[in-house]
Amino acid sequence: MHIVGTAGHVDHGKSSLVNALTGTNPDRWLEEQLRGMTLDLGFAHLQLGDGVEAGIVDVPGHERFLHNMLAGAAGMELLLLVVAADEGVRPQTVEHLQILRYLNVRDTIVAVTKIDLVSADELAHSCENIRASLQGTIAQDAPILPVSSTTGQGLDELRARMQSILASFPPRSPDAPAYLPIDRVFVLPGHGTIVTGTLMQGTLSTGDRVKLEPSGKAVRIRSLQTFGKQQQAVAGGARVAANLPGVEVSEIARGEMLVAPELAAAQTFAVQFDALREAMPILRRRNAVRAYIGSAEILGTLVLDEDPKPGAAIRGTLFLRRATVAYPGTAFVVRRLSPKDLLGGGRIENEAGSPGPKNATSHDEDAVLAVLRRGLAALTATEISREANLREARAEALLKKLESTGDVVSVARPHAYLDAALTGAFLEAALRFLNEAQTREPWAMGATSLTLARALDVPEALLVRVLNALADEGRLARRAGYFFTTGHTPNLTAEQQSFFEELVPLDAVNPFLPAELAAVVARVRESRVNGASKAFDMLLAKGAFVKVNEELYRGTQIAQIRSRVQTFLHEHSRMTMAEFRDLIGTSRKYAVPLLEWFDARGITVRSGDYRMLRTASAEPQS
Repeated sequence: MHIVGTAGHVDHGKSSLVNALTGTNPDRWLEEQLRGMTLDLGFAHLQLGDGVEAGIVDVPGHERFLHNMLAGAAGMELLLLVVAADEGVRPQTVEHLQILRYLNVRDTIVAVTKIDLVSADELAHSCENIRASLQGTIAQDAPILPVSSTTGQGLDELRARMQSILASFPPRSPDAPAYLPIDRVFVLPGHGTIVTGTLMQGTLSTGDRVKLEPSGKAVRIRSLQTFGKQQQAVAGGARVAANLPGVEVSEIARGEMLVAPELAAAQTFAVQFDALREAMPILRRRNAVRAYIGSAEILGTLVLDEDPKPGAAIRGTLFLRRATVAYPGTAFVVRRLSPKDLLGGGRIENEAGSPGPKNATSHDEDAVLAVLRRGLAALTATEISREANLREARAEALLKKLESTGDVVSVARPHAYLDAALTGAFLEAALRFLNEAQTREPWAMGATSLTLARALDVPEALLVRVLNALADEGRLARRAGYFFTTGHTPNLTAEQQSFFEELVPLDAVNPFLPAELAAVVARVRESRVNGASKAFDMLLAKGAFVKVNEELYRGTQIAQIRSRVQTFLHEHSRMTMAEFRDLIGTSRKYAVPLLEWFDARGITVRSGDYRMLRTASAEPQS
């Protein structure tokens, strides 16, 4: 289904034309019918044959009800511009066209009404004047079709033209999250609260769990209707009535949204703004505005990044006084606070600064990649689905496919995705830095995450996740908090080797006696041996030195102690603290921390006063 919207000056016969086309009077209120003037939105169902059908949204023509017109205009695809043959284009007609240029209108038909009130010559002259008056608007090249709602003249041709245009429109994306701006709320006796609106994108089905925004209230759809017909599911473009159990009418108002869980309300939006030429004298870098998004009218401030220029889209930020929902590509209109002059409109951007497609149809993969390619960032499927304007399940399926083709890489904790090309460029930069650092200081283990993050200007948390994933793939190496190239083997200089041999000497009488850690660290800091601190860190990372509590052992000492422990426990099954102390010829001061160190690394396990080997012991880690 598609949406046809009427527009035009008051009393030019919009409602009469809708009635003639559909058999439905769109003026719902008695006051409207008595006054012959549309005050609020009206709706009618139009069936054109060959499976083509549309919902007609009849909007008010009077300027005092322009806010009501805007509430229904967002979903329009085909504009039916109504101009009376006996009056021609009026100021309100032009204002409607100025507004609609910023919305979702794909095509326009000009219906010249009341032709039964003018002669043939007058009609020809009127059509010429109408064509001239529409120059510079979205209707300048639109077909002009004379009709009479009274006699029926021209209605068949109008229906045929509408059918042809609507049939050419592509369907709205079913994989986008459902987005329904609410334009009516009422109670249906025996059923409860009903909300209606134009489903801008996605699908809705009976039983769906969705939410109302900006309240965030979770709701369930009990039933769905389109123009009085019960439906199990409805697709984007449909006029929808949804029955929401457990919700009071007082909790909902026009301007709120019924949306899929992927979409969230916000008060700040990056936008691309197109200024109305006539508004240039009153536009500033900072403007108090009435913003129209979906069916909502919200006060706010439009802040432009640069001085407005006619005919050029300008980036800016729209700050709203209350939250609403908008996906990338959502159209918006802004008016002055008072008087309510039109200032312009544009599109909501995604975080990358791109307005997104008006209607995503066959470019879902491109949309996902566009989100990931905006910069190096690990984004979850939920975040990507929101930015790409896709259902999360659809985004996840595309991400798995793109990962299999090598276009996307993933990281863990939590599971997230990055663009493969950007990740590759990041890896190249990291390896280049590491190679240079390792050449300059071959005794260093590599670089810490903090050092790399500062050098590459990447947040450390992100860098660690990405480098860990790349290390898992074997594209670089990591150990004890250091990252280094896969072929790197640190080497001490002769001076460093001599310094560390003397720093932690071995006692032939007490071979398992450790050095005092604090004293060793102090000597390293005071040393004038080139690179001593980084070399010491490397020896710790490689396990050449091992910290146990407040003592420092050589790795060879720990290996010999472990060998003795394992041999003893294979023979005796269990071991006391005293037996361990005697086994390595040390005091309780050193024995207790050593056994606790072995326990922590899964080599031994304590049971009361005894130690035993773990059945699946792990390699010791420094």
